[in-house]
Amino acid sequence: SHGNELAHIDSVVHNFLARYDIPGLSMAIAKDGRLVFAKAYGFADKAAGELAHTQHRWRIASVSKSLTSAALFRLIETKGASFQEARTVFGPAGVLGTRFGSQPYKPYVASVRLSHLLRHTEGGWQNDANDPMFSNPQLSQADLISWTLDHRPLDRSPGASFAYSNFGYELLGRVIEQESGKSYEAYVRDAVLAPSGVTDMQIGGDTRADRKANEVVYYDGNSNSPYTMKVARMDAHGGWIAKPIDLVRFGVHVDGSPTKPDILTPASILSMTTGSTANPGYACGWATNAAGNWWHNGSLPGTFSILVRTKSGFVWAAIVNSRKNDPDLDKMMWDVVNGVHNWPTYDLF
Repeated sequence: SHGNELAHIDSVVHNFLARYDIPGLSMAIAKDGRLVFAKAYGFADKAAGELAHTQHRWRIASVSKSLTSAALFRLIETKGASFQEARTVFGPAGVLGTRFGSQPYKPYVASVRLSHLLRHTEGGWQNDANDPMFSNPQLSQADLISWTLDHRPLDRSPGASFAYSNFGYELLGRVIEQESGKSYEAYVRDAVLAPSGVTDMQIGGDTRADRKANEVVYYDGNSNSPYTMKVARMDAHGGWIAKPIDLVRFGVHVDGSPTKPDILTPASILSMTTGSTANPGYACGWATNAAGNWWHNGSLPGTFSILVRTKSGFVWAAIVNSRKNDPDLDKMMWDVVNGVHNWPTYDLF
């Protein structure tokens, strides 16, 4: 019965929150383009006793990459032959020209193409102990890009290998700005979010004092650690805040299914979800597998998030406000979905 299935969902979530010592969680699930479930659990702000609700917004961390990729494909569709995945990024013929860094560029930099940045095959700048995005907190975004080009050379020739790169997606944000003539945030809002019916997403702030309206509080180990990062500087690779309902709203508009009209052409969606020879399991801002599922997760101090699109017609999102115990949010959501056999026929969107 419906009641049993709702009880199953609540039970899975409560066990998950207890097991990983997580204050709050929010989730949303769509089936065949219809929002069929949305609920929040636990606390948005423990000290204030504020319970989480479905309108709360959470840092989504690297799920931001899916938005950036969709925005770039929107731009490719509108710009025509002059702006394609094969376009180089740096140098006189590149999208960003010589705006950043000193000339001549270090080896490989002028060979980096949009397709490499999208698929993390640019040959370095990876998310390791030396991740440029978590260094030099005093630098502006533009100065950080110039510093990285000058001081953190690429390791390998672009295209040959996969290395997950926050910095590469940061560069895609600047490419979007250069080509669209708008700020990254404004272009994503206008070209991706608004056509998907999303009005309530924005780039987050860095500190507890920078909390936006309806934003939860983040918790991890040291109470300040979620508030010591340059989140706004991460915009295109990890800076957005959102409610899960809105991530799902975006997801159903790029899912390759006719149930809700997609904001990208079938050709763009195919390209966006096709991996590289270096890593067939990562396409453009989405991980992919042989089952035909696409997803991305996000992780920062105080945050873990996931957005999933399944071949079987689901799109779901879930976000929590602590990651200190390395929560397996993906498994939890599959446990939720696999325990429900009759989804409602209504649409909560």
